[in-house]
Amino acid sequence: MTQIEFSNKITTLYSAMEFFALSLTKNLESAGDLTQETCLKALKNKNKYRANTNFKAWVFTIMKNTFINNYNKIKRKQALIQSTEKHNQLLERKIDPSTHPEKHYILKEITAEIKKMRLDHRQPFTMHLEGYKYQEISEALDIPIGTVKSRIYLAKQALIKKFKGYEYRS
Repeated sequence: MTQIEFSNKITTLYSAMEFFALSLTKNLESAGDLTQETCLKALKNKNKYRANTNFKAWVFTIMKNTFINNYNKIKRKQALIQSTEKHNQLLERKIDPSTHPEKHYILKEITAEIKKMRLDHRQPFTMHLEGYKYQEISEALDIPIGTVKSRIYLAKQALIKKFKGYEYRS
């Protein structure tokens, strides 16, 4: 298929693409952006289209995957912002030593132990503590999901071993 034929096929699908994008985004402006991004990706990946297959399904799959990837990217950014805000609030919050001075000390000890961990164990573990899902950690650190689970498990076991027998009374 020539570049002109390919472009013509996309042009004839454009209104259907806009409608599908609107059903995904629920926002007219975002739908327009998604449609344009999909067209660019389809044109860029023209060589990956197999002749005599459903062109519309191929383009709509690109659109759906683009939408999902963008959505996940936004969620990760929001989670990071929220995590940073929570961290800053904790740093700004003054601890009243008269309430439970042990809590402050324990938190410092646990934080110090986490900082002592190997970086390849500490990163997935702290991300997990911040609320990231295994898949998100896997993608962010570019490591297999099984490795993420294993490293988080090993980090937990190291902390359990370190603080075994320690008892806190509130």
